[in-house]
Amino acid sequence: MPGSPPAEGPVRDRYFDTLRAVALVRVVTYHTFGWAWAGLLFPSMGVMFCLAGTLMARSLKRPAPVVIKSRVRRLLPPFWFWGVFVVGAMLVRGWMPGREIVYWVVPLGDPPGSAWGEQAWEILWYLRAYLWFVLLSPLLLKTFRLAPVPVLLASLVPIVACTYAWQPPDGRLGSALTDLATFLSCWLLGFAHHDGVLARLKPGAVVPLALGALAYGGWYAFSHQAEYGTYDLDENPLAQAFWSAGFVTLLMYAKARLRTDLAGLARFRRLDRLVTVFNARAVTIYLWHEIALILAVPLIDRFWDVPAFEAYLPLDSQWFMFGVGWVLIAVFVLLCGWVEDVAARKQPRLLPGGGAARMGP
Repeated sequence: MPGSPPAEGPVRDRYFDTLRAVALVRVVTYHTFGWAWAGLLFPSMGVMFCLAGTLMARSLKRPAPVVIKSRVRRLLPPFWFWGVFVVGAMLVRGWMPGREIVYWVVPLGDPPGSAWGEQAWEILWYLRAYLWFVLLSPLLLKTFRLAPVPVLLASLVPIVACTYAWQPPDGRLGSALTDLATFLSCWLLGFAHHDGVLARLKPGAVVPLALGALAYGGWYAFSHQAEYGTYDLDENPLAQAFWSAGFVTLLMYAKARLRTDLAGLARFRRLDRLVTVFNARAVTIYLWHEIALILAVPLIDRFWDVPAFEAYLPLDSQWFMFGVGWVLIAVFVLLCGWVEDVAARKQPRLLPGGGAARMGP
């Protein structure tokens, strides 16, 4: 996932780092088990957009073109590297791309792909939405700072309008508009946290509104199951928008009012190091996790040919596939994570921090 801050600059906030790591774990868990309630437990994408919005607001102290160029540069090389393998595999399997293949260069729209490779490329909606938020951030931040609280309250109006008043068009444009409307409030909550807007508000003004958003989002998800076929927030943009806005508001308000920083995480060296790796390799983990889960299936199938594995390992358990998937994700982090270092113009490393081995001279 994009949005990780560069190594230089202010000291990293372990609260944000931990939220990003939890969000990634939740994404992999959801894509393994498909639990509809996972988004209610922790709306990962809303949290990620909020964290990215906070970092974008901080970065825009510099000239906007410089910031946008830096963000795009950190995003595209890992995407291109991953895309070579995905597009190559689809071409070998007989996929015939059209002019839309240009979206595999810059994902301003959903890149096309074959049905065979859909599980791998369907996650790219996040990169597309993130890229648009980055491009729009200079204008969004100026608008937000004109009237922070009213703009923040109005940020859910677009998704309400898309649900009740205006149906977005089909195709790439409609998908982009829906995702931007769904997560606009989370991105602006990142601005609000950075600018100290939330810290200045009293609990009586924030908590009831956040709980109200959660209540409405949850009610809408469960009351419209027949329409959407599930209460899964990923299938219901309006419910996703309100639930994520309420959840993220409480997370950011707790951070602002209680000054939670999770600095004590440093006492647990292995856990702290794991959080560091997750943040430095967020894009790699996000892009490659579906491929890891795909490859876990034929790999486990081979385990059935080994009598000892068949007898002692829970080969038919989704939890076992979950574990194998994380082993493969770790392999991809080691093999492919260095691309994120190159994109950030840093010395490539097999693993970041902690004296990890460098690649090259």
